[in-house]
Amino acid sequence: MGDSVFVDDYTQRYEKVCRDVDDVDLSVYEQFGVKRGLRDKNGNGVLTGVTNISKIEAFKMENGQKIPCDGKLWYRGYDVISLVQDFGFKRFGFEETAYLLLFGNLPNKEQLAEFQKVLASLRTLPTNFTRDVIMKAPSQDIMNSITKSVLTLAAYDDNVSDLTISNVLKQCLALISEMPMMAVYGYCAYSHYEKDDSMYIHRPEPSLSTAENILRMLRPDKSYTKLEAQVLDTALVLHMEHGGGNNSTFTTRVVSSAGSDTYSVMAAALSSLKGPKHGGANIKVMQMMEDIRAHVPDYDDLDSLKDYLAKIVDKQAFDKRGLIYGMGHAVYAISDPRARVFKKFVEKLAVDKHMEKEFRLYSND
Repeated sequence: MGDSVFVDDYTQRYEKVCRDVDDVDLSVYEQFGVKRGLRDKNGNGVLTGVTNISKIEAFKMENGQKIPCDGKLWYRGYDVISLVQDFGFKRFGFEETAYLLLFGNLPNKEQLAEFQKVLASLRTLPTNFTRDVIMKAPSQDIMNSITKSVLTLAAYDDNVSDLTISNVLKQCLALISEMPMMAVYGYCAYSHYEKDDSMYIHRPEPSLSTAENILRMLRPDKSYTKLEAQVLDTALVLHMEHGGGNNSTFTTRVVSSAGSDTYSVMAAALSSLKGPKHGGANIKVMQMMEDIRAHVPDYDDLDSLKDYLAKIVDKQAFDKRGLIYGMGHAVYAISDPRARVFKKFVEKLAVDKHMEKEFRLYSND
């Protein structure tokens, strides 16, 4: 990229110029009633739209006062905790929940079978797409890889600009089916070219669920346990929808309002999702936990653990931003219902994998 030393020196010197000429006094935001992103000055969420797809409860009104309460989340009127508990370890729920979110009601047996057949038929990528798009210029950030792939799919769609509901629905159903392939193949390409691991590309199996196919494609020998697939399926269900006003969902509203095509809208949403204050927080959690393990080797030493967390909050450790990642969604006041229900599933997996000590580190209150 040209003379990198010269360019680095130039951009570092002009960083201060950018700060000086582009700075806006925070009082101006208050003066004109402008919100800074999707949070107000107190860190509370900003109302950005209305939806009947999902609903969040973080407060209750008592005697005219807003009282924090344990968080609740509903999909189309169904309490997400009850929904997940109903699926439990009995069946895979991602496909049922996708149908619910798209069409407003849980499917009956016949509707579910038809929906699963549609997804299975769309679980394929264009000829040579994996080689020409995903495997070339692999990224260590899978979100970048997926975004590139989604945007490139537009070039393979003869009806890319057809915004009729039936065509957009077809495109979205295809993306639901293709997204796991793009994610797994992107990871495999990175592992091969950047980590020097073996290369393998497994095709999905039409008869399997989304969660099972992700694990099947991800593993060199295609093996996985039923428990692993059930825990992954639960994670997929819990992350499918969140009130219609989070950063990435709001991005879809903004970009689609300009009349952009489905692929551009989804690519924009993915770009929003990858930020460390949104979906990218998952990566920051993993990095933070690695840092904690390196500095507090005895997970059961709660005093040392608390001391090190205090250093993180005081901006003395980890990335020195003063943030504890993975503490639940900011929209909730007390607790994130998804974390409460998912913890029980993860505990079973930890026992099965003989990783109880790791589980204690993640679950210490």
